[in-house]
Amino acid sequence: MDYQVHQLQNGIRVLHKPSPSNISHACIIINAGSRDEEQAKDGLAHFIEHLLFKETKKRNTSQILNRLELVGADLNAYTTKEYTCVHASFLKPHLERSLDLFEDIVFHSVFPEQEMKKEKEVILDEISSYQDQPDEAINDDFEDLLFEGHPLGRNILGTAQSVQSFRKSDIQHFMKANYRTDEIVIGIFGDYDFKTVIRISEKLFGHIPSNLPARTRHQPGHYTVLSKRFAKPINQSHCVIGTRSFSIHHKHKTGFLLLNNLLGGTGMSSRLNMEIREKYGIAYTIESNYTPMSDTGIFSIYFGTDTEKTEKALKLVHKELKKLRDQKLGPLQLKQAKNKFIGQIALGEENRMGLIISMSKSLLDYGRVDSLDEIFAKINAVTDTQMLEIANEMFDPKTLSSLVFYPAE
Repeated sequence: MDYQVHQLQNGIRVLHKPSPSNISHACIIINAGSRDEEQAKDGLAHFIEHLLFKETKKRNTSQILNRLELVGADLNAYTTKEYTCVHASFLKPHLERSLDLFEDIVFHSVFPEQEMKKEKEVILDEISSYQDQPDEAINDDFEDLLFEGHPLGRNILGTAQSVQSFRKSDIQHFMKANYRTDEIVIGIFGDYDFKTVIRISEKLFGHIPSNLPARTRHQPGHYTVLSKRFAKPINQSHCVIGTRSFSIHHKHKTGFLLLNNLLGGTGMSSRLNMEIREKYGIAYTIESNYTPMSDTGIFSIYFGTDTEKTEKALKLVHKELKKLRDQKLGPLQLKQAKNKFIGQIALGEENRMGLIISMSKSLLDYGRVDSLDEIFAKINAVTDTQMLEIANEMFDPKTLSSLVFYPAE
């Protein structure tokens, strides 16, 4: 893949992916997320992400929000279990303007009490809104089943109690402990000379002091298979089944990404969609997801359906899983699965913001970025025997937990 990397003396890395487009995209990704929060500080990483847009030593909220919007650019951010990301899309002339804002909000935010108070109310409303969406809430609750007692099981938003307890000192402690400069990547996608990228990056980020605290992410403990059902004020049942899965470094990661895509991934032709929705018409949405992380992963299948159809839907899901455990894919089936997955990845390259974020994460996780040809070669190297082995490990009924929300009477 055509990209270049420059590392500043403080450890921050700058990744540039050249493109002839007049539209540019940039991100700054920090290897710190909700799993790095201390006990009773659920939601702190996400709270910090919100506050980065509020006030710095030289800009107020209005100046931060208008800095890029006044030139037609778009600024946003998100938090995951393991990352915090700020990103922007802008016209080519505004690279320095955008990176200057990144530097200001990530390294010079002041977190005033009045803004903390307002943002707590915003997040409390976000939590309430989220809880009103059972298809979203059930997935978070399911992760809590898989990682009970571990930060990976906690909701990224936190709880009303934890959010209300946050203090400025909590923010400062978290950032000092987790915003390691050698775990920060600035990704730039655009039509720039690499010397220009280096010059601007050195100017804006070169003076940032190194921050290299010792940090150990605690691995999840023993996994216990659980099945739970809860009555909710909802109109239909929602169900998730799944288990812990492979990490980003596991030899089966690529194979399971391929298998998951075949089972219930993107598109209408997945096995679950064809069987449960198209053949029987008993679920509007049914999908499977595999999310690999640094030392573990999550596999889950989600569907929503009328309560009286829940058991039938579950039986059909297990029937599809059994097929994949019992039967090797034929040569044509495997080839079609690979072609579909490869095509989706290639089309995904058109999402330029998604591409530069993905490349930046890869640099954080692996220290390099695979080219498309390398990615496709890994997919094509997956064999029918490997797919069967993965299916028997991941789809073993004895390892699958389940969570069901059903309408309260």
